[in-house]
Amino acid sequence: MTNISEPGIAAAYIPLHRGGAISHAEGAAMVIAPGVAVTNRHNRDLLSSDLLIGAAKDYDLLFFRDRRSAAPMTAAPMIGEAVTAYGQGADADLRQAHGVVRAIRAPDYFTFAGDAGPGFSGGPVLDASGKLIGITFGYKDEGPERLIYAYPMARVLDEYSRLPEVPKN
Repeated sequence: MTNISEPGIAAAYIPLHRGGAISHAEGAAMVIAPGVAVTNRHNRDLLSSDLLIGAAKDYDLLFFRDRRSAAPMTAAPMIGEAVTAYGQGADADLRQAHGVVRAIRAPDYFTFAGDAGPGFSGGPVLDASGKLIGITFGYKDEGPERLIYAYPMARVLDEYSRLPEVPKN
């Protein structure tokens, strides 16, 4: 099992899991403000409906309530920088993927090459200094490498601010 070495990220990381005899699913989420976390909208079934705050209109982002108050420091992604992403494995174990930022399509998303797949949806992407630079939402295999797609934190925070009723903390 891998551990998150950055204390601010470890305190804000939320594993998501739904298990059953027939099917199971994994994902991840991150606290972005005191009492508020984000994951992907396609992870909705991994959350209790009474926790939901709202979803972004045009992006795969879902905001929900969480008791944690630790909101990590954020930064913007930069082309060529080394990154680390975290997600959940099939046995609810913490997984880690390392990569390098390949492209930035500001303000919507960035990509990095790495070995992440199912279970990383909604999970954090960190820069080398341990700052949160993005939230993963998908991947695509292109030849021998896998590109992981992530929303930059500026996009995530902007979408949160656009929700009709942002809770007051």
